Amino acid sequence: MKLLLDENLPRRLKLDFSEHEIFTVREKNWNGATNGVLLKLMIEDDFDVLLTFDKKLQHQQNFLKYQIAVLLLTAESNQYKHLLPLVPKIKDALSKLRIGVTEIG
Repeated sequence: MKLLLDENLPRRLKLDFSEHEIFTVREKNWNGATNGVLLKLMIEDDFDVLLTFDKKLQHQQNFLKYQIAVLLLTAESNQYKHLLPLVPKIKDALSKLRIGVTEIG
């Protein structure tokens, strides 16, 4: 599965998903792209999932149009130490993937 870590997530989180093909927004040189542009770039590059901490995304985009799975992470902060406990839940959600936004927290 091809995953993209949004720029609001720590790069270190990537190490917890080594069983997948995973990139950061920075690695793709997509920094600063608006959400709509980012989703289009993901589709063009055959990504399956966006991992993000952006709470506004689900209200700004029509996911029927983009057909992308988004895992919205909810924790005390977007620091790695607060996201690490979510890793098993994220992996579980990846195994039951569906289009649109799934909140994980």
